[in-house]
Amino acid sequence: MARRVTLFTGQWADLPLDELAAKCAVWGFDGLELACWGDHFEVDRAVADPAYANGQRALLERHGLGVWAIGAHLVGQAVCDRIDERHRAILPPEVYGDGEEEGVRARAAERMKDTARAAAQLGVTQVNGFTGSSIWHLIYSFPPNDFGAIDRAYEEFAERWGPIMDVFDAEGVRFGLEVHPTEIAYDFVTTRRTLDAIGSREAFGINLDPSHFEHQFLDTAQFALEFADRIYHVHVKDSKRRLDGRRSILASHLNFGEEARGWDFVSPGHGDVDFEEFFRALNRIGYEGPLSIEWEDSGMDRDWGAPDALAFVRRTDFAPSGIAFDAAMQKAGD
Repeated sequence: MARRVTLFTGQWADLPLDELAAKCAVWGFDGLELACWGDHFEVDRAVADPAYANGQRALLERHGLGVWAIGAHLVGQAVCDRIDERHRAILPPEVYGDGEEEGVRARAAERMKDTARAAAQLGVTQVNGFTGSSIWHLIYSFPPNDFGAIDRAYEEFAERWGPIMDVFDAEGVRFGLEVHPTEIAYDFVTTRRTLDAIGSREAFGINLDPSHFEHQFLDTAQFALEFADRIYHVHVKDSKRRLDGRRSILASHLNFGEEARGWDFVSPGHGDVDFEEFFRALNRIGYEGPLSIEWEDSGMDRDWGAPDALAFVRRTDFAPSGIAFDAAMQKAGD
C-alpha cells in the first residue's frame, strides 16, 4: 500500500485553514501537516483551551482529511540562533518580545515545550521543525575558526534542547529536525554530531527533506539508509541547480525565484531530486509514515502546483515488494 500524502500548510498560512482544507479535499490529499502559524494550529490557544485542538481536528475531518504531524519550524529556529531583527518577522510577538537575545531563546524554548503538549492534545505524536544554530555564520572558516567554539556550540545545543526533549518524552511526542542549512545539522557529518551531542535520545529524530541535500550535492537516499532509525517524517520538496559558470551555489544574497540564483526550490518532479531512488530507500528502511509535500516554487502558481505535485507523488511512490522478482519462476520450477 502506498503511503499517505499530505500537504504541509506553512506556505499556505495566509489562507484560513477551512479554506485550505476545502481545496486539499478537492485535490485529493489524505491530510494536512499543520503549521504552527497563521490560524492553522495555534500552540498558545491549544494549551489554554482544551477544546481548541479537538476543534481543529474536527475541521479537518469535515473535509475528509487527517493530521499526523505539525510543523513548528519558526519558533524552533530561535532556540539556538543568534537573534537579530530578521527573527521579528517569523516569531509570534510574545516570543520575540523586546528582541533581547537570551530572552527570545528562552521564550522560544518554552513555546517548543508547549508545542509538545499541544500536539498531544491534537492526538499527533510528531512535531517537525528547526533547532537554529549559533555557529552557522562560521560556515566558511575565515577568519579562521576557533574549533573549540564549534565544540561548545554542540554542547549548548544539547543544553537548550535537552529540557525540551524531556517534555516531548513526557507527552509521548517525537521531534523531527529538518536537516537544513542554517540548522545545527545540515549534512551527514553534522547530523552525526548533533545526534551524538543530544545522547541519541529517542525523542529526537529527523524530518527528511531531500531538497536541502540536492544543492549540496548530497545523496538523500544514502542519508535515509545511514540514519534509518531516525527518519521519523518525510517532506517531499524539490530543488533545481543552475550552476552554469555564472551562477553561484552560495545563491549570491538573492531572494528565491531570482534569475541569477545558482539553485532554487521547485515543485516536486520539476527539479533534480531522484525521487524514485529516494522512495526505494524509504521502502528499504521500512518508512510507512506520510509523504508531506512542502510546496515551494516561485515560478509556478501554487493552486496549479499543489495538485500537480500530488499527482507526481501518487504515480512515483510505490509499495515495496514482499518477494524477490523471480520467486514465481522458482515456484514454477519446483
